[in-house]
Amino acid sequence: MAASRAAGPPARALGALHTKVMGLPPVRTRYRVRTALRVPTRDDAELLTDHYMPEGEARGTVLIRSPYGRGVPVNWMQGRMLAARGYDVLVQSVRGTAGSTGTLRPFVQEAEDAQDTVAWLRTQRWFDGRLATFGGSYSGWAQWALLQDPPPELRGAVIAVGPHDIQKAIYGTGALALSDFLTWSATVAAQGDGGLRGLRAQLAARRQLAAAWAELTPEAAAASVLEGDAADWFGEWLDHPDADDPFWTDYRADPALDHVDVPVLLVGGWHDVFLDQTVHQYQTLRRHNQSVTLTIGPWTHMDTAAKAARVMDPQLLRWLDRHLAGDRTAPEAPVRIHHTGARTWLDLPDWPPPATERALWPRRDGRLGTHPDQGVVGFRYDPAEPTPAVGGRHIATKSATVDNQKLEQRADVLTFTTHVLTDPVDVIGSPTAELELTVDQPHADVFVRPCDVDRRGHSHIITERFARLRRAPREVTTIRLELGACAHRFATGHRVRLQLSAGAYPRFARNPGTDTPGGFAAVTYQVGLAGSVLTLPVPKATQ
Repeated sequence: MAASRAAGPPARALGALHTKVMGLPPVRTRYRVRTALRVPTRDDAELLTDHYMPEGEARGTVLIRSPYGRGVPVNWMQGRMLAARGYDVLVQSVRGTAGSTGTLRPFVQEAEDAQDTVAWLRTQRWFDGRLATFGGSYSGWAQWALLQDPPPELRGAVIAVGPHDIQKAIYGTGALALSDFLTWSATVAAQGDGGLRGLRAQLAARRQLAAAWAELTPEAAAASVLEGDAADWFGEWLDHPDADDPFWTDYRADPALDHVDVPVLLVGGWHDVFLDQTVHQYQTLRRHNQSVTLTIGPWTHMDTAAKAARVMDPQLLRWLDRHLAGDRTAPEAPVRIHHTGARTWLDLPDWPPPATERALWPRRDGRLGTHPDQGVVGFRYDPAEPTPAVGGRHIATKSATVDNQKLEQRADVLTFTTHVLTDPVDVIGSPTAELELTVDQPHADVFVRPCDVDRRGHSHIITERFARLRRAPREVTTIRLELGACAHRFATGHRVRLQLSAGAYPRFARNPGTDTPGGFAAVTYQVGLAGSVLTLPVPKATQ
């Protein structure tokens, strides 16, 4: 039975504190909460849903669908916040999670279940025909799944750090994103119906994962921590590594990018695992949908759950007031980005902004210079003792701008560093790296990271690209990589560093180097300096 209760004094007090801390507009109304509504699906599953109901006439309905339960932070950060500003809010647990019935089949179930939820919504007397969706990460994917066939009631979507292509998220580099998706599978499977029991189970799963990384193969790592449904879905992902495999059809929502014409607000983070997809979503939608806007902050994937709220919550309310409630408010800039290093926000008419190229060449003396050098430098990658993952754009809590000094002291990592900068250098856009490579084994990976080295010698990554090479270059070959988008200022007194390696374990599954089943072979890399260059996009306004 669904229960209904009014928001009492403690809830209102916490709401007032949230309003003050986040700089939100004033509360409009009181609200009630109906919990554990049962929304039916076409195959008779029931999706548990909490309804936050404002008093008086509502300003539209916001749908949030999540596998992570209906409690903190979504109940406070979105449910209560939006209801207090006059919006009906539905927070729904997706199939097989937090009390919703049916078997969880991650990602592939969301298109039909979202449509069934909208069909149920149409039968509710309080629904006035105005719908927007909101959510981040998996909840972002759940929106893309719905947007493949958007209902006529949909007025817009706010998608934060949400992928539209799950195959690319798992295998987009050519290598399995092992730690991100094994960790996700283990913790989601462990959470059960949530609560303290679920939290304890998730902590236990994380302890098991710490031991799993010692296993030599992804299959063995998965077998040590997963069982039941989670073992099945993760096993299927392992069995289908190829991008053109029809298995992945239901894991892709690319058609939505080509036809969605309602307003869409995309929110990303410079240190988010899905940033490439967020930028691609904006650029593809912008070709035919001028109502798409993009915000990128100095955030990791996990930051968007709470840390980013000071920016995201006021923007979400402004966006809903304009596009769902129909208020006549001033439009925001198409692109708003945080300029890391400069610690400022920039409003732009589009992404990327016009830029010129600044080329930097690696040199034999370890410098990164303004002219090409001759010669060859090299390193050796051993899959039995793989280069460890340190920071970067992934889901883990220890992502982002972790100091790389210790990593850069390893023999399997090369670095090239400029002299101390006498003037600041702004880099806004997607850098590129060309590497003249040869290797001595049939399989090889490349990991390229430009870093900012501060006055104390701390080395923090700015952007990166990891790639499993389709054909290892046994003869001299030039590899061109487009690195992830960034907007960073290298300050006066800092240095620009190019970091090269061939692994980041367990973030990416180790490359065995050999065709021998179950075998490992160390790979020797030779980097030709004359044909290797890092190219930085420098905005024209700073020339």
